[in-house]
Amino acid sequence: MIEFWHWWVLAVLLGALETVAPGAAFLWLSGAAALVGFALLIWPSLPWEHQGLLFALLAIAALAGTRFLSRGSAHTTHTPHLNRRTAQYIGTLHTLDGPIVNGRGRAQIGDGLWTVEGPDLPAGTRVRIVGAEGTLLKVEKA
Repeated sequence: MIEFWHWWVLAVLLGALETVAPGAAFLWLSGAAALVGFALLIWPSLPWEHQGLLFALLAIAALAGTRFLSRGSAHTTHTPHLNRRTAQYIGTLHTLDGPIVNGRGRAQIGDGLWTVEGPDLPAGTRVRIVGAEGTLLKVEKA
């Protein structure tokens, strides 16, 4: 005979499994098992077949509901290029730290000294960053 606390133990085990394999799937299964435990606490004569069916329905509803709700929410941020640092600088204006000679030069951008590529220009010239290739920033005269 399955008792309410069996479902709660399953809920705890599934919750613990979520910490090892994160992704929120086991979290929802854990919640479904806990709810079946509460249902069995309220209706102690609930047959095991109905308990399993209730668990399956709750788990499917929770997983499907989560997928449906998360699909519609677009995650926007004020820093869309956070992990692509060079892309953050495209379109910005900067002053050359040194001259561009034979197509290569240096510019102080943010907290670092960057290699820039563009037409030969003297130090102190204002340039616009128009592209990036790895850590090389492509510039043109502003």
